[in-house]
Amino acid sequence: MRFELHCHSTESDGTEAPAEVVARAEARNVDVFAMTDHDTCTGATMKTGHSLRGVEISCDEPKTGRTIHVLAYDRGGAAWSELEAKLVETREKRRNRLRVMAVRLERRGIKIDVEPLIAKATGRSVGRPDLARAMVEAKHVTSMKEAFSRHLFDGGPVDVPHHALPIADAIALGRAAGAAMSLAHPHLYDHLSVELLERHRNDGLGGVEAFYPGYDPRERARWTELADKLGLVCTGGSDWHGPKDAQAQPGVDLPDDRGARLHAWLLESAA
Repeated sequence: MRFELHCHSTESDGTEAPAEVVARAEARNVDVFAMTDHDTCTGATMKTGHSLRGVEISCDEPKTGRTIHVLAYDRGGAAWSELEAKLVETREKRRNRLRVMAVRLERRGIKIDVEPLIAKATGRSVGRPDLARAMVEAKHVTSMKEAFSRHLFDGGPVDVPHHALPIADAIALGRAAGAAMSLAHPHLYDHLSVELLERHRNDGLGGVEAFYPGYDPRERARWTELADKLGLVCTGGSDWHGPKDAQAQPGVDLPDDRGARLHAWLLESAA
């Protein structure tokens, strides 16, 4: 079965409008689809085939201070609106973060008015990519890559830490909403992923994104074997942000047995 359970649109940091992402998924004959923009569900109403409302939640991991991404999929829980309300708070924090970063840029001789960016964003999340694009348009830098490498990189002179929802709180909210939840791109967190999955598997973190672009057979086996050991479901998505991604189009294929289990897990009643 072909799944796309991790992709992005212009509602967060993707380059294509939600309708275009859906069209590409349809062209790829994706069987099960979820738009998972960062901390917003505004683009998740676009439908193709069997579609789920989804979101990629930015979470704080208190022990390490790292930002961890958890994918949540709506299975019809009555409390999903409470999760969305919390995401509205998160988006406001992102807007204030952008304002502080603009002040720091101005001290470096780069003036960017972020208020039009924030106003244009309406219900979507804003972040460093928005600032980088504005810097390119104003000719302060020649590319988004230069904007990040010179000014916006993690821990750099302009960066402002984004204090997200603690991961335990995010999982609790998702569980209350009846959501299916999976740890995104576990390779990014390496051994921490194992600890998080062991710690939170009984709290509602029931999946791990074991099928992900760029995973060779050894890397995929690492996560599928861990999933089997812990009784987790293997999820899959391209983390697609646009045509310039190494993954040319949305959609990843899962073996029939794992695809069937994933499909059943996503359809479980929130009740």
